[in-house]
Amino acid sequence: MKLSLIFATAISSFFVGATTGFGFSGQAHALTFSGISSGTWGEPTPGSIDTTPLYTGVGSNTFLWGDANVCPPASNAPSGCTITGSNELILNGNSFSTDINSPFKIGDLTYFNGTVLQGTSVEFVPLNINLSLRPSVGISQVFDFKLRLVNTYNEVTDSENNADFVFIDTNLSDRSFTFEGNKYTLELTGFNPDVSQISIKALEGATTKTAIYAKIKTIPEPASVAGLSLIGIYLISRKKFLKKKY
Repeated sequence: MKLSLIFATAISSFFVGATTGFGFSGQAHALTFSGISSGTWGEPTPGSIDTTPLYTGVGSNTFLWGDANVCPPASNAPSGCTITGSNELILNGNSFSTDINSPFKIGDLTYFNGTVLQGTSVEFVPLNINLSLRPSVGISQVFDFKLRLVNTYNEVTDSENNADFVFIDTNLSDRSFTFEGNKYTLELTGFNPDVSQISIKALEGATTKTAIYAKIKTIPEPASVAGLSLIGIYLISRKKFLKKKY
């Protein structure tokens, strides 16, 4: 059998077999997910210099870290020494409705930059997001993400340099789930629905309020990917065949 005939037969079989699959893919892209989100904080990971990490709020939506008691008792406190409280993250979920590949708000985040003693902080904290999805039947799914916390050494004269930061760990920015036989991923896209923004900051003693956004994306079926590869092989082989012929 000629090579061109072998590939022609294979390509024909692929398109016949993929008709149903691509039709389903079209349905998946038209699917709208709606539901309610909520979030809790997991067990944090201290940094190399955090020899005595202090934190509370694991399993709740409010996480505090660091020892805020940076002043001696009031009778011995030097002038200007204040206690602003520990650093704090609060995540409040919300209801949502979203199409495939469209950014949507997955929760509101409040970040307070307190004053903490060196060595009592943490570097990473897991964020466990629960989505109660309602496309047609209710399902509940927990997605585990991680935030990186950057606590700076405070300089008295420069409030901007005293800012602390929160980063979305992009190594753990998406998680997969299955609905009606199709596979999807939930991807955290950042703190802005329109541009890529994976960090926020808060000045010393100040609060930053923002939101976390996500996307639900389809995962291509292996048969579709293999079929597209087959098309590429056929086109290359066809080109070589025509060169030899003419």
